[in-house]
Amino acid sequence: MVKATNTKDDIRRMAKEENVKFLRLMFTDLFGTIKNVEVPISQMDKLLDNKLMFDGSSIDGFVRIEESDMYLYPDLSTWMIFPWSTERGKIARVICEVYTTDGKPFEGDPRNNLIRVLDDMRKAGFTDFNIGPEPEFFLFKMDENGKPTTELNDKGSYFDMAPMDLGENCRREIVLTMEDMGFDVEAAHHEVAPGQHEIDFKYADALTAADNIQTFKLVVKTIARKYGLYATFMPKPLAGINGSGMHLNMSLFHDQGNAFYDAKGNMELSEDAFHFLGGLLKHARSFTAICNPIVNSYKRLVPGYEAPVYVAWSGSNRSPLIRVPNSRGLSTRLELRSVDPAANPYLAIAAVLEAGLDGLRNQLAPREAVDRNIYRMDASERQENHITNLPDTLHNALKDLAADDVMRGAMGEHLFQSFIEAKTLEYDSYRTQVSQWERDQYLELY
Repeated sequence: MVKATNTKDDIRRMAKEENVKFLRLMFTDLFGTIKNVEVPISQMDKLLDNKLMFDGSSIDGFVRIEESDMYLYPDLSTWMIFPWSTERGKIARVICEVYTTDGKPFEGDPRNNLIRVLDDMRKAGFTDFNIGPEPEFFLFKMDENGKPTTELNDKGSYFDMAPMDLGENCRREIVLTMEDMGFDVEAAHHEVAPGQHEIDFKYADALTAADNIQTFKLVVKTIARKYGLYATFMPKPLAGINGSGMHLNMSLFHDQGNAFYDAKGNMELSEDAFHFLGGLLKHARSFTAICNPIVNSYKRLVPGYEAPVYVAWSGSNRSPLIRVPNSRGLSTRLELRSVDPAANPYLAIAAVLEAGLDGLRNQLAPREAVDRNIYRMDASERQENHITNLPDTLHNALKDLAADDVMRGAMGEHLFQSFIEAKTLEYDSYRTQVSQWERDQYLELY
């Protein structure tokens, strides 16, 4: 998707030519949930003049009620007209940044936070941080009341096609809708688990990539409902099958090109690539709470279901946390495999970028690559190879996050404190519940 450079006059012209009647002003809360304020086209000038106000106290992780007034500043480059329309006209969206009443970027806005970290990256001498996401999702059937069931829409597996892949038509319409909206879709296929799908779209600069992930989720859920299906990005909706990940392929650029590539370097990787990798590995346990932010995330991060569990890297092996795909030149990149689609993309990308920048600042060197299947190693072999585990619960992940000042800086104090508080309450609520597994296991035994 090519980043647009729209002016206010461009926006007014496109709205008139396309018969836009409603404006959907989108932003993202602390938990990665898309929020929006929808206004009629008559409010266009007010929006373009940065004068549209909303109540921030009603948004998770924002502010207290006595500090509630906030403004939405539109990023005109994100103007997009949805390919579906109402009887009265079309709907356009624009992604907004949240500002305080004194005209300053609100520190609790995850998008503002990513912009801040990207500014730090540029001060360090780099020009771009590109992200290629690989989000996965499940399609479930809905009941007669329009509520999602746990009944999958097919029994297909990796790369299957109809009749095994019964989500093919829905997935195809998602792709066509995305292309109508300007996405460059690179691949769409059935994933390993029944009812599981993946659609990959072209990499973009970090901010655009985060915007694209949020738009993608909205499109997937909207189109799925047209087919009587419910799309979920929950990491592990069913036991006994693979969960959904969102691998992040990342590359750092400077004025000379891809900063990760060196034709004469080890594996044709630059020193910058190895230092960035060293930073990712150093902070991996700490950014896990950000990249895997819900209790359910840790049901996916278990051995046996292709998700990474161990902190290690490799150029070919798919069992470690970080893989270096074979492409070189401008396509040289690192692939972080732990991230799941429940993550707030603005926070996750800011966290991994700051981890890599810390590696560059301190010239951190990664340990040797692990080119064996780590899942087949026993504990002593992993210890000999200095391989540690990712946190196994949200509780443990939060402890690692709280102890890491670099990750604290990656979030900023407002987001950091709000996140730790909210997620601690979430885990406390979870651990007081009694599950059906516990009743089945213990009720009659004890």
